[in-house]
Amino acid sequence: MKNLIRLADYTAKEIFEIFQIADEIKQGSHYRDILKGKSVILFFPSSSIRTRVTFEKGINLLGGQAILFSSDALDKKEDLRDVCGYLNNWADMIVIRHKDIRVVEKVAEFSQVPVINAMTDINHPCEILTDMYALSKIRKDFVKDKYLFCGPKGNIGLAWKEASEVMGFELSQCCVKGYEIEGLPVCYDVMEAVRGRDIICTDSLPKEILKDFKGLQITKAVMNLANKGAVLNPCPPFYRGEEVSAEVIESEYFVGYEFKKHLLEVQQAVMVYCLNQS
Repeated sequence: MKNLIRLADYTAKEIFEIFQIADEIKQGSHYRDILKGKSVILFFPSSSIRTRVTFEKGINLLGGQAILFSSDALDKKEDLRDVCGYLNNWADMIVIRHKDIRVVEKVAEFSQVPVINAMTDINHPCEILTDMYALSKIRKDFVKDKYLFCGPKGNIGLAWKEASEVMGFELSQCCVKGYEIEGLPVCYDVMEAVRGRDIICTDSLPKEILKDFKGLQITKAVMNLANKGAVLNPCPPFYRGEEVSAEVIESEYFVGYEFKKHLLEVQQAVMVYCLNQS
């Protein structure tokens, strides 16, 4: 059985197979009823917007039924092996967005159906798969591009590192001292960091570290220093005037809305892939 817990559990070949399924879904393929008669159990916090909307819509478009619970339903006293023992009677797939990846891993351990990680505090595989798929549509060869993650160590930066290790592309980080991601080349000067880079990625900044990162905002002037044709791909929710300027979001560099529209077919493709491998 195939789950999606970490990108590191996949090969580049398998990721490209998911992209191929996404292409077929966009073309209106035979996957349309692959979830007919099946139930997908979702565990999501109330704050989730993009990931939840696209999973629920995607399940519906594939003919399935989405049954939604709050993420904290998995934090009850009841042992997760017992939760799964019952869900195994009725669920055909489980999608979880929970801060603790150990919860996702434990559900996967006792589940008899595929489990998909819809975000934790240390990674966000569906989001990064979607970004890479979107890049594959606009770049000549996205694995040969040079990437910069501008932001602190967190789930998005760690997910980009994981993707770089699987796909083999070059990734560096720009941050303040003390916020480094282990194993990545780091530059502390944003003007220097963007030079020679093609794909600039950011993450939103927690309120308590905004002051630390005030000198590392991605602006249009900063993007002008990157390689010709470079793009800015901020992870939502982004905040104008914090990690990115308002001006750069309105510029030709920003690709966020167009990239995230692919969440629908990529997450559908992940579900199809996991089902086909089970």
